[in-house]
Amino acid sequence: MLIQYRDVFRSLHSHGVRRLVIGGVAAVTHGVPRATFDLDLIIAPDADNVSRLLDGLLDAGLGTAALTDAEQVQRHEITVFRDRIRVDVQTSAPGLSFEDAWSRRPMVALGDTVVNVVSREDLIAAKRASGRPVDLQDVELLRPAEP
Repeated sequence: MLIQYRDVFRSLHSHGVRRLVIGGVAAVTHGVPRATFDLDLIIAPDADNVSRLLDGLLDAGLGTAALTDAEQVQRHEITVFRDRIRVDVQTSAPGLSFEDAWSRRPMVALGDTVVNVVSREDLIAAKRASGRPVDLQDVELLRPAEP
């Protein structure tokens, strides 16, 4: 799953983007058997980080004319595509504080790149807060088994 996004991770890492993998890819990383077709990221919303994000997306071949206004990124979720790669980037998520989640993140090595993934506990909180049926199903699979 992570392999198909290797170039994106490598570029964002090299640009120093503070980002966390959330959503379906994070659920899969934590052991949920689920198909997902996009990469969801939450980023630190400060202007410098957003600027590094835009540079990293351009270097990964995911830039478009719509990715020129950092303030727009800070106000809205953005989606970028390349071939079969889809990346959704947001600066906030229900039930999730970026700074708190950043401090608890597990880091996964993918070759020469570090992938920052939201912790299981933070992922559960975010998925509960979203309230979508697929997210609530993931919560059931992410919760530790009760003895």
